[in-house]
Amino acid sequence: MEKSTVLKVVNPVLAVLILNQPFSGFLSSWTNWDAFETMHVGGGILLLMFAAIHLKLNWKWVQVNFLNNAKKNKGKAGPDTLP
Repeated sequence: MEKSTVLKVVNPVLAVLILNQPFSGFLSSWTNWDAFETMHVGGGILLLMFAAIHLKLNWKWVQVNFLNNAKKNKGKAGPDTLP
């Protein structure tokens, strides 16, 4: 399966899981513990798993946009540094 096809599945699931966390947290006082544990704790575990998959699939982008720039600019003065 192609990376873009997998991301078309992973990204919406990741969005739903991100929205589930505060929603289940707000509903914790109105639901019983089993429902909260299923939605919040189980959702959090799934969120971490899908975030790891998302990061693995986009790792080259992270390297190009964040890691290579840090290596190139190491030791150079930036706009936030004072002379």
